[in-house]
Amino acid sequence: MHPDTHLQLHAVRSAELRHQADEFRFSLRVPRRNLRTRLGWTMVELGLRLIPNRPTPAFHSPRTA
Repeated sequence: MHPDTHLQLHAVRSAELRHQADEFRFSLRVPRRNLRTRLGWTMVELGLRLIPNRPTPAFHSPRTA
């Protein structure tokens, strides 16, 4: 095979692979943000459930995280 032909085939294949990689990265990007948000709120809910539910006396300041 002529070297120029080999280089052209390599350039075409590498362009196809780059295009596929970009599509794959974009398809992961949208659900990942959604998953990250859901996981964050789940952790907040879990943290709030772990805090004991005691009535605070009127003379103490409210408990903050």
